[in-house]
Amino acid sequence: MPEIIAHRGASRERPENTLAAFRRAMELGADGVELDVHRTADGVIVVHHDPAVKDESSGRLTPIASLDRAALRAFRVGGEPIPMLAEVLELLAGRLTAYCELKGRDTTRGTLECLAKAHAKGAVHAFDHRQVAEAQRLAPAVPRGVLEASYPLDSLHAARTVGARDLWRHWEHVDEALVREAHEVSARVVAWTVNDAALMERLASWGVDALCTDDVALARTLFPR
Repeated sequence: MPEIIAHRGASRERPENTLAAFRRAMELGADGVELDVHRTADGVIVVHHDPAVKDESSGRLTPIASLDRAALRAFRVGGEPIPMLAEVLELLAGRLTAYCELKGRDTTRGTLECLAKAHAKGAVHAFDHRQVAEAQRLAPAVPRGVLEASYPLDSLHAARTVGARDLWRHWEHVDEALVREAHEVSARVVAWTVNDAALMERLASWGVDALCTDDVALARTLFPR
């Protein structure tokens, strides 16, 4: 039974990376949520995919790193406010795992501090494996993952280098041999972003540990608790 991770929350039904999306993911029975973090000018870790926020009326983009927390409150995603990571963790209340992608620069320490303060079920992962290495140094007990969108000759090299538990791999670069190789060293394979029923079932048959999906309802229908 693969773990069902809601990609940016229940993003098929609610604006992505918002409290509404994470609340809906909980209602649909997700096991965890995947979210993206950035750091404001005053050091607050916030949840948003892109490095800049868009004014929904003018379309103007403003870098998150140039705004303080108060200024960021004026922006919306599909009418919903941009949440702080601390708010998301409070909502999840330890019931769902928060998989935090270290998307922005200088987000590692602040994210780990948020997880520790909230006593949250959480993990961190990134395409920038230097940030994962930093997480290993700062908080070795927090599970780590490496993001990849390719199939390197040594599939587990990056994971070994930073002591990662999770191998986040785009589903096109996942096969049964990779899953078997990962399990031999007690690593997990997280396939993203999986929104097709037949693909979900095929990946699960190979023993993939988690499916990161926009369609939590579909995934939970296929893999009921």
